[in-house]
Amino acid sequence: MSRHALAGVLFFGILGAGATSSAQVTAGPSGHWEGTIQVPGQELSVVVDLSGAGDKWEGAIGIPAQGLKGFPLADILVKDSSVSFVMKGVPGEPRFGGTLSPDAKALSGQFTQGDASLPFALTRTGAAVIEQVPASTAVTKALEGSWEGTIDVDGTALRLVVTLANHAGGAATAVLLSVDQGGATIPVTAVVQKDAHLTLHVRPVSGQYEGDLADGKLTGTWTQGTRSFPLVLQRK
Repeated sequence: MSRHALAGVLFFGILGAGATSSAQVTAGPSGHWEGTIQVPGQELSVVVDLSGAGDKWEGAIGIPAQGLKGFPLADILVKDSSVSFVMKGVPGEPRFGGTLSPDAKALSGQFTQGDASLPFALTRTGAAVIEQVPASTAVTKALEGSWEGTIDVDGTALRLVVTLANHAGGAATAVLLSVDQGGATIPVTAVVQKDAHLTLHVRPVSGQYEGDLADGKLTGTWTQGTRSFPLVLQRK
């Protein structure tokens, strides 16, 4: 497997979204939505959760075929029957823009990513289910700084660098750098340390790292989608 192909396995490999709308509806888009994007030659299944009212909305998207789950949505705009949202941080900035049906049971429109524009259609199937990510904690001095390690994916090495830093207010932040994927930088959603155990929640790629600090290194596992890989991180 080439490193180019690996990008679709471990991080991204999707398309995107955008568009508009009109028509009056009495019910908003809050709920759990399932449907497809009409990719040439196939249908790409997607799951979207939207929750909110007025100008305050939160949401998440999943793409089962790519192991993507709970990716946070940004710039969610709802006006009358028009609904749009963006997948920030993904190449080509995928954007969905569509219109609610008069009975508010369907949402359809255009998905754009880069120069691509494809139709999408979603059906409301129930209430929104948005995963709650734990609040970040501070990390000890022993964990601050940059760490590097390598994941072996079916015989192909993928080098990763994680940088941890504490900030005023007592919470740490982290950034994940994928060296062999063009130096892609991915923000870590939550950093949690409990004793010698470190957990990194990386919602933008549906990933999570669990590791234990001992003898100056973090020994643990990177999980993304349905796959898990041993990952040992050492000081860079």
